[in-house]
Amino acid sequence: MIDLKALRDNPERFKTGAQLKGVTVDVDRLLQLDASKRELGTRAEALRAEQKKLAKETGPKLGQLMGKMKSASGAEKAALEAEVESIKAAPARLKDDIQKLEAEIAAIDPELQTILLAVPLPPDNDVPRGTSEADNVELRRWAPDGWDFAKSFEENKGFAPKTHLELCESLGLVDFPRGVKIAGSRSYVLTGRGMQLHQAILRFAFDTMVNENGFTPMSVPVLVREESMVGTGFFPAGRDQTYHIEESARGGGYDMFLTGTGEVGLMGLHADEILDETTLPRKYVTVSTCFRREAGAAGKDTAGLYRIHQFDKVEQVIIDKADEQTSRAHHQSMMGYVEGLLQKLGLPYRLLQCCTGDLGVKNADMVDIECWMPGRGDVNSDGRPTGAFGETHSASRLYDYQCRRLNMRHREGGEAGKGATTFCHSLNNTVAASPRILIPILEMHQNADGSVTVPEALRGYMGSLEVIA
Repeated sequence: MIDLKALRDNPERFKTGAQLKGVTVDVDRLLQLDASKRELGTRAEALRAEQKKLAKETGPKLGQLMGKMKSASGAEKAALEAEVESIKAAPARLKDDIQKLEAEIAAIDPELQTILLAVPLPPDNDVPRGTSEADNVELRRWAPDGWDFAKSFEENKGFAPKTHLELCESLGLVDFPRGVKIAGSRSYVLTGRGMQLHQAILRFAFDTMVNENGFTPMSVPVLVREESMVGTGFFPAGRDQTYHIEESARGGGYDMFLTGTGEVGLMGLHADEILDETTLPRKYVTVSTCFRREAGAAGKDTAGLYRIHQFDKVEQVIIDKADEQTSRAHHQSMMGYVEGLLQKLGLPYRLLQCCTGDLGVKNADMVDIECWMPGRGDVNSDGRPTGAFGETHSASRLYDYQCRRLNMRHREGGEAGKGATTFCHSLNNTVAASPRILIPILEMHQNADGSVTVPEALRGYMGSLEVIA
């Protein structure tokens, strides 16, 4: 959620931000509703102040009038009685007026909140402008010794590569037909060494973040309330990508949603809390099962492990004080952790700066990390893919967007109970999402005989296995 005061002060910034992100939102209507709500609130507060004043003055004044009435008669007494009744009726009239104003505010608030939740966080000024992923900008790339991006896989390795689908079938790593039989399209069953490799990469990523990078390991729910999805910014824009459990329709108290990332649970940990600034930054890592409907992806990457409904992901989240430079430094660090992990796995990759149109509603900045996958891309004259980068990680900088929605603050000055409170800043980044990450691992480490060399970093998690054959 954006800062409504900041929007009042500079509405053009938010109008431009929405336009750059390709989001349609009526900022002028929001300002109109906000002005009406504040004007009604001011009137209600004035009436409440009058109520308090009356409460203090009514008793003594009524006492004086009642004393006068004892010796009064005729018209004078009638006038005093009328004044007494008027004074007694005033609180009820004020109460009615206040309730009418509160009803008007309540009628305005749903539309105001709906529009407010839809206003995207404006992109940072140094984010390149563009309308889609086609306008993203490559920042840098890395490859292990012996790999030349200018050459094909066959030129680099000396043999034509198999796709991960072919390797999974020949090595018995994944059973796609039985996965589809059980759960429908975009489903799979990891088998044997495939399941071992999947667990190895998750454990390697998780242990690296905890043991080498100082992150606190956490478990989080993956079935959450709607408030958690709204608070983390995945609703309303991403509702169509989420699996909805309609508990209310069968007598439950509220509906639930399956999360598409551990970020939802990690960020929800401190909703409605005030954190002591001395305890920041909070650096959390979790491994969780994730669910995505892949709505709108019909016919896109339907085969294989790239675009699936269920997967497991190691996710990193940082919550810190409200400071832009600190957030920028964390963003770089989080990408560095992932680069170190990919380098240990020997996977060629590149960093891609997302343009304004590819940021999504909640990010001020986002950098994708893409691994080279020989089994993707255009096909050659033999009908074989020539290789392409595929997204495996996404590092986001959100400033106070999520924390404002979650009402997560930190208290300045250190000691709890002292100092002003400010909304925290948050960031997140994938550490490893599997089985997608298995695609470059299998394809880049395959051998001419059809076997796959297990990256050295994973062998300790696979009983010292060196080759899958």
